[in-house]
Amino acid sequence: MVNKRNILIIIFATLAVSSAYFAVKYSIVKSELKEVKSQVEVQTTDTKMLNFMRLFIKDVLKADQEVSFETRLQLENAVRDLEDQEVLAQWQRFTEASTEAQAQTEAKNLLEMLADKIR
Repeated sequence: MVNKRNILIIIFATLAVSSAYFAVKYSIVKSELKEVKSQVEVQTTDTKMLNFMRLFIKDVLKADQEVSFETRLQLENAVRDLEDQEVLAQWQRFTEASTEAQAQTEAKNLLEMLADKIR
């Protein structure tokens, strides 16, 4: 009878220790997952900003002719996809510029803002 009791105590103790071990491991893995998700979100945002910046440089700054409606729509959608109100406001200042000099200044400000926001 004593042997069965000792075996049950050993089994219970083993289960308790293993449960505690797995609870700690779960907590650690959950914390790491949260950090990885945060990093992925940052990288996704940075990728979107870089893609918009490339598109802007290629289709606006290097354009030999007036920017087409389709390109403007593509740029507008790309800037809205960034989901950054500050960048969107700067984009609107660029698109609403009334002179070429003002547009150039706002374009520089936009590119600088994008470069600063990329982590």
